[in-house]
Amino acid sequence: MTDFDWDDAFANSAYIPGSETFPDRWTSEAAAYRDSGIQIEQDIAYGAAPREVFDLILPDGAPQGLAVFVHGGYWMQTDKSMWTAYAEGARARGWAVCLPSYTLAPEARITDITEQITAAITHAASLVSGPIRIAGHSAGGHLVARMVSADSPIADRIDHALSISGVHDLRPLMQTKMNATLRLDETEADRESPALLTPHPAARITAWVGGNERPEFIRQAQLFGRAWSAQGAQITCQINEGRDHFSVIEGLKDPDSRITHAFVG
Repeated sequence: MTDFDWDDAFANSAYIPGSETFPDRWTSEAAAYRDSGIQIEQDIAYGAAPREVFDLILPDGAPQGLAVFVHGGYWMQTDKSMWTAYAEGARARGWAVCLPSYTLAPEARITDITEQITAAITHAASLVSGPIRIAGHSAGGHLVARMVSADSPIADRIDHALSISGVHDLRPLMQTKMNATLRLDETEADRESPALLTPHPAARITAWVGGNERPEFIRQAQLFGRAWSAQGAQITCQINEGRDHFSVIEGLKDPDSRITHAFVG
Protein backbone atom coordinates (compact mmCIF):
# COMPACT_ATOMS: atom_id res chain seq x y z
CA MET A 1 0.00 0.00 0.00
CA THR A 2 1.79 3.07 -1.24
CA ASP A 3 -0.32 5.46 0.87
CA PHE A 4 0.19 3.60 4.17
CA ASP A 5 2.25 5.55 6.72
CA TRP A 6 4.87 3.05 7.88
CA ASP A 7 6.67 5.70 9.93
CA ASP A 8 3.53 6.14 12.00
CA ALA A 9 3.07 2.37 12.28
CA PHE A 10 6.39 2.06 14.13
CA ALA A 11 6.11 5.35 16.09
CA ASN A 12 5.80 4.04 19.64
CA SER A 13 6.80 7.14 21.59
CA ALA A 14 4.26 9.37 19.85
CA TYR A 15 1.42 7.30 21.28
CA ILE A 16 2.67 6.88 24.88
CA PRO A 17 2.05 9.86 27.20
CA GLY A 18 5.21 11.09 28.91
CA SER A 19 7.48 8.95 26.76
CA GLU A 20 10.03 11.76 26.53
CA THR A 21 10.81 11.25 30.23
CA PHE A 22 11.48 7.52 29.96
CA PRO A 23 15.17 7.52 28.91
CA ASP A 24 16.19 9.56 31.96
CA ARG A 25 14.09 7.32 34.20
CA TRP A 26 15.56 4.12 32.75
CA THR A 27 19.07 5.50 33.14
CA SER A 28 18.61 6.58 36.76
CA GLU A 29 16.87 3.33 37.75
CA ALA A 30 19.65 1.31 36.14
CA ALA A 31 22.36 3.28 37.95
CA ALA A 32 20.58 2.91 41.30
CA TYR A 33 20.23 -0.83 40.73
CA ARG A 34 23.94 -1.23 39.95
CA ASP A 35 24.69 0.62 43.22
CA SER A 36 22.25 -1.45 45.27
CA GLY A 37 24.72 -4.13 46.33
CA ILE A 38 24.07 -6.67 43.58
CA GLN A 39 26.99 -8.74 42.31
CA ILE A 40 27.83 -7.37 38.87
CA GLU A 41 30.78 -7.69 36.52
CA GLN A 42 30.74 -4.84 34.01
CA ASP A 43 32.11 -4.42 30.50
CA ILE A 44 33.16 -7.99 29.83
CA ALA A 45 34.48 -8.00 26.25
CA TYR A 46 33.09 -10.51 23.78
CA GLY A 47 34.74 -8.93 20.73
CA ALA A 48 37.12 -6.19 19.68
CA ALA A 49 34.65 -3.35 18.94
CA PRO A 50 34.03 -0.76 21.68
CA ARG A 51 30.40 -1.79 22.16
CA GLU A 52 31.11 -5.54 22.06
CA VAL A 53 30.81 -5.80 25.84
CA PHE A 54 28.26 -7.12 28.30
CA ASP A 55 27.46 -6.85 31.99
CA LEU A 56 26.94 -10.03 33.99
CA ILE A 57 24.73 -9.87 37.08
CA LEU A 58 25.07 -12.79 39.45
CA PRO A 59 22.46 -14.24 41.81
CA ASP A 60 23.03 -14.74 45.53
CA GLY A 61 23.89 -18.43 45.14
CA ALA A 62 25.14 -20.67 42.37
CA PRO A 63 23.37 -19.71 39.10
CA GLN A 64 20.58 -21.95 37.82
CA GLY A 65 21.69 -20.99 34.33
CA LEU A 66 22.27 -18.04 32.02
CA ALA A 67 19.53 -15.54 31.20
CA VAL A 68 20.30 -12.97 28.47
CA PHE A 69 18.34 -9.73 27.94
CA VAL A 70 18.94 -7.91 24.64
CA HIS A 71 17.92 -4.25 24.56
CA GLY A 72 15.94 -2.49 21.86
CA GLY A 73 16.13 0.95 20.27
CA TYR A 74 15.52 0.04 16.61
CA TRP A 75 19.13 -1.19 16.32
CA MET A 76 20.10 2.51 16.41
CA GLN A 77 19.83 3.65 20.04
CA THR A 78 20.50 2.86 23.74
CA ASP A 79 22.94 0.45 25.35
CA LYS A 80 23.13 -2.05 28.18
CA SER A 81 23.62 0.63 30.86
CA MET A 82 19.99 1.79 30.58
CA TRP A 83 18.42 -1.60 31.30
CA THR A 84 20.23 -3.08 34.31
CA ALA A 85 17.17 -2.91 36.58
CA TYR A 86 15.28 -5.25 34.26
CA ALA A 87 17.61 -8.07 35.32
CA GLU A 88 16.10 -8.25 38.81
CA GLY A 89 13.28 -10.69 38.12
CA ALA A 90 15.58 -13.32 36.66
CA ARG A 91 18.39 -12.61 39.15
CA ALA A 92 16.02 -13.03 42.10
CA ARG A 93 14.95 -16.39 40.68
CA GLY A 94 18.55 -17.57 40.76
CA TRP A 95 19.78 -16.86 37.23
CA ALA A 96 22.93 -15.09 36.10
CA VAL A 97 21.82 -12.30 33.78
CA CYS A 98 23.83 -11.09 30.79
CA LEU A 99 23.03 -7.67 29.30
CA PRO A 100 24.98 -7.12 26.07
CA SER A 101 25.59 -3.94 24.12
CA TYR A 102 26.18 -4.09 20.38
CA THR A 103 27.39 -1.79 17.63
CA LEU A 104 24.56 0.45 16.44
CA ALA A 105 23.41 1.33 12.94
CA PRO A 106 24.60 2.90 10.71
CA GLU A 107 28.05 1.73 11.82
CA ALA A 108 26.73 -1.83 11.81
CA ARG A 109 24.10 -3.45 9.64
CA ILE A 110 21.44 -5.63 11.22
CA THR A 111 23.26 -8.71 9.90
CA ASP A 112 26.36 -7.61 11.80
CA ILE A 113 24.36 -7.07 14.99
CA THR A 114 22.89 -10.57 14.72
CA GLU A 115 26.42 -11.95 14.60
CA GLN A 116 27.46 -9.83 17.59
CA ILE A 117 24.60 -11.12 19.76
CA THR A 118 25.55 -14.68 18.77
CA ALA A 119 29.10 -13.97 19.95
CA ALA A 120 27.91 -12.32 23.18
CA ILE A 121 25.74 -15.29 24.16
CA THR A 122 28.50 -17.73 23.25
CA HIS A 123 31.02 -15.95 25.46
CA ALA A 124 28.58 -15.48 28.36
CA ALA A 125 27.73 -19.19 28.20
CA SER A 126 31.42 -20.00 28.62
CA LEU A 127 31.31 -18.19 31.98
CA VAL A 128 28.01 -19.58 33.30
CA SER A 129 27.02 -23.22 33.11
CA GLY A 130 23.50 -24.57 32.82
CA PRO A 131 20.57 -23.85 30.49
CA ILE A 132 20.38 -20.67 28.42
CA ARG A 133 17.24 -18.57 28.24
CA ILE A 134 17.11 -15.39 26.20
CA ALA A 135 14.77 -12.42 26.02
CA GLY A 136 14.82 -9.23 24.00
CA HIS A 137 12.65 -6.15 23.61
CA SER A 138 11.65 -4.55 20.27
CA ALA A 139 14.81 -4.74 18.12
CA GLY A 140 16.11 -7.05 20.85
CA GLY A 141 13.05 -9.22 20.29
CA HIS A 142 14.07 -9.55 16.67
CA LEU A 143 17.60 -10.49 17.69
CA VAL A 144 16.60 -13.24 20.13
CA ALA A 145 14.23 -14.71 17.53
CA ARG A 146 17.19 -14.87 15.14
CA MET A 147 19.11 -16.85 17.75
CA VAL A 148 16.64 -19.75 17.44
CA SER A 149 16.30 -19.68 13.65
CA ALA A 150 17.58 -22.73 11.79
CA ASP A 151 20.69 -20.90 10.54
CA SER A 152 21.78 -19.84 14.03
CA PRO A 153 24.95 -21.61 15.21
CA ILE A 154 23.78 -21.48 18.84
CA ALA A 155 20.08 -22.37 18.45
CA ASP A 156 20.49 -25.88 19.83
CA ARG A 157 22.01 -24.46 23.04
CA ILE A 158 19.04 -22.22 23.87
CA ASP A 159 16.31 -23.60 26.11
CA HIS A 160 13.74 -20.87 25.40
CA ALA A 161 13.53 -17.47 23.68
CA LEU A 162 11.15 -14.67 24.72
CA SER A 163 10.66 -12.05 22.01
CA ILE A 164 8.96 -9.04 23.61
CA SER A 165 7.35 -6.64 21.13
CA GLY A 166 9.74 -7.96 18.51
CA VAL A 167 10.05 -6.87 14.89
CA HIS A 168 9.86 -10.16 13.00
CA ASP A 169 9.27 -8.95 9.44
CA LEU A 170 11.81 -6.27 8.52
CA ARG A 171 10.48 -5.53 5.05
CA PRO A 172 8.14 -2.68 6.12
CA LEU A 173 11.10 -0.86 7.65
CA MET A 174 12.42 -0.24 4.15
CA GLN A 175 9.46 2.15 3.73
CA THR A 176 10.38 4.25 6.79
CA LYS A 177 12.69 7.20 7.35
CA MET A 178 14.66 4.95 9.71
CA ASN A 179 16.01 3.10 6.73
CA ALA A 180 18.33 5.97 5.95
CA THR A 181 20.21 4.71 9.02
CA LEU A 182 19.40 0.98 8.91
CA ARG A 183 20.24 0.67 5.18
CA LEU A 184 18.06 -2.40 4.73
CA ASP A 185 17.67 -3.78 1.23
CA GLU A 186 15.41 -6.62 0.09
CA THR A 187 18.13 -9.24 0.40
CA GLU A 188 19.01 -8.37 3.98
CA ALA A 189 15.38 -7.86 5.02
CA ASP A 190 14.51 -11.33 3.77
CA ARG A 191 17.60 -12.90 5.36
CA GLU A 192 17.11 -11.23 8.75
CA SER A 193 13.30 -11.49 9.16
CA PRO A 194 12.52 -14.35 11.56
CA ALA A 195 8.95 -14.63 10.23
CA LEU A 196 10.38 -15.50 6.82
CA LEU A 197 12.90 -18.03 8.12
CA THR A 198 12.82 -21.65 9.22
CA PRO A 199 12.86 -22.28 12.97
CA HIS A 200 15.48 -24.54 14.46
CA PRO A 201 13.88 -27.96 15.09
CA ALA A 202 14.46 -27.62 18.83
CA ALA A 203 13.30 -24.00 19.08
CA ARG A 204 10.97 -23.04 21.91
CA ILE A 205 9.81 -19.44 21.72
CA THR A 206 7.20 -17.04 23.07
CA ALA A 207 6.16 -13.92 21.15
CA TRP A 208 4.95 -11.47 23.81
CA VAL A 209 3.32 -8.13 22.97
CA GLY A 210 1.33 -5.48 24.81
CA GLY A 211 -2.36 -5.15 24.05
CA ASN A 212 -2.05 -1.34 23.89
CA GLU A 213 0.86 -1.30 21.45
CA ARG A 214 0.77 0.04 17.94
CA PRO A 215 -1.24 -2.38 15.77
CA GLU A 216 1.87 -3.19 13.71
CA PHE A 217 3.60 -4.74 16.72
CA ILE A 218 0.61 -6.94 17.47
CA ARG A 219 0.47 -7.92 13.80
CA GLN A 220 4.17 -8.75 13.84
CA ALA A 221 3.82 -11.03 16.87
CA GLN A 222 0.82 -12.83 15.42
CA LEU A 223 2.46 -13.16 11.99
CA PHE A 224 5.54 -14.68 13.59
CA GLY A 225 3.45 -17.08 15.63
CA ARG A 226 1.49 -18.29 12.60
CA ALA A 227 4.56 -18.59 10.37
CA TRP A 228 6.58 -20.69 12.79
CA SER A 229 3.64 -22.69 14.10
CA ALA A 230 2.92 -23.73 10.50
CA GLN A 231 6.45 -25.13 10.38
CA GLY A 232 5.98 -27.15 13.56
CA ALA A 233 7.81 -24.86 15.98
CA GLN A 234 6.91 -24.79 19.68
CA ILE A 235 5.77 -21.17 19.66
CA THR A 236 3.10 -19.30 21.59
CA CYS A 237 1.84 -15.73 21.20
CA GLN A 238 0.85 -13.82 24.34
CA ILE A 239 -0.97 -10.48 24.25
CA ASN A 240 -0.41 -8.67 27.54
CA GLU A 241 -3.58 -6.60 27.84
CA GLY A 242 -3.25 -3.05 29.13
CA ARG A 243 0.46 -2.78 28.37
CA ASP A 244 2.10 -0.50 25.82
CA HIS A 245 5.47 -0.79 24.11
CA PHE A 246 7.37 0.47 27.16
CA SER A 247 5.28 -0.76 30.09
CA VAL A 248 5.24 -4.29 28.65
CA ILE A 249 8.74 -4.97 30.04
CA GLU A 250 8.12 -3.61 33.55
CA GLY A 251 7.30 -7.08 34.85
CA LEU A 252 10.88 -8.21 34.21
CA LYS A 253 11.80 -6.43 37.45
CA ASP A 254 9.42 -8.68 39.40
CA PRO A 255 10.45 -12.31 40.05
CA ASP A 256 6.79 -13.33 40.39
CA SER A 257 5.40 -11.67 37.25
CA ARG A 258 3.98 -13.57 34.29
CA ILE A 259 6.62 -12.21 31.96
CA THR A 260 9.48 -13.22 34.27
CA HIS A 261 7.96 -16.69 34.49
CA ALA A 262 7.89 -16.80 30.67
CA PHE A 263 11.55 -15.73 30.67
CA VAL A 264 13.08 -18.03 33.29
CA GLY A 265 10.21 -19.81 35.05
